[in-house]
Amino acid sequence: MKSMVIGGLILIIALMAGTYFVAGDAFVSDDYINSLTMLGALAIIVITVFVALKYVNQIKNDTAGGDLAEEKWDGIGEYKNPIPTGWGLAFIGTIVWMLWYWTVGYPTAGFSQIGQWNEETLEYNAKFASKWENPSKEDLVAMGESIYLVQCAPCHGVDAEGIDGKAQDLTKRILKTSVEHVINNGANNLKTAFPGGMPAGMAAGPDVGLIADYVAGGFKGEQPAAYAACAGCHGADGKGIAFVGPNIAEYDDAVISAVLQDGKKANIGTMPSFKGRLNPTQEKALANYIRSLGE
Repeated sequence: MKSMVIGGLILIIALMAGTYFVAGDAFVSDDYINSLTMLGALAIIVITVFVALKYVNQIKNDTAGGDLAEEKWDGIGEYKNPIPTGWGLAFIGTIVWMLWYWTVGYPTAGFSQIGQWNEETLEYNAKFASKWENPSKEDLVAMGESIYLVQCAPCHGVDAEGIDGKAQDLTKRILKTSVEHVINNGANNLKTAFPGGMPAGMAAGPDVGLIADYVAGGFKGEQPAAYAACAGCHGADGKGIAFVGPNIAEYDDAVISAVLQDGKKANIGTMPSFKGRLNPTQEKALANYIRSLGE
């Protein structure tokens, strides 16, 4: 045992010397926190070494004793001895520290970079909402253009006519091919604003082309009789019915917001959801800008 104690002391000195060698420059200043840190390191090293020595000594010299439990596995029984006091106190202390850390301690009650970022974001959003509480149409179009060039132009093009037909031409509300695709295949993309969806096969045969020409042509000319099946959800003028069918005559605020929230799968590709990227004012500005393209 004496040799173990001597070895433990040598280990403590070696560990403290190594600690000072690595972080010794920190103790040149007058900051008492560094001294407390070094003292804490000494306490941890001393406690760890002597606890380890204690149990190593017990393993070498102690013998098992006490009452054996009745249960045995492969002839091996267990003694009904209480758990070590130190282990039990350490276990309970860990639980107490965990509860303190979750409720009172850092980082829940201390400085947090994430918390600071969230506070600054909320403050900025409040200023933004206050500044643009009643924007003019010109301001909305200008804001929408800048948003469009960053968020939408990579797919729809700077001119909004789509890039090689891989994205919707936003200068027109809807194309004939898109109308035909929806009639034949149905659509259930905009679940947030229009939960019902549209079933496939609302028209068939020549009626599909007649409806597609009428809708893509801007609802001009004589309305096909088969359009009556569409009017039940989209309205006779195609401007939609809230929570039933979207506006297919123009890009209104509800359509743009729904597409940004849910994304959209069409005959030429899939647009991902932009949920959370834009606030309501920015969505409204983007809708105003896209409408201005058709104007």
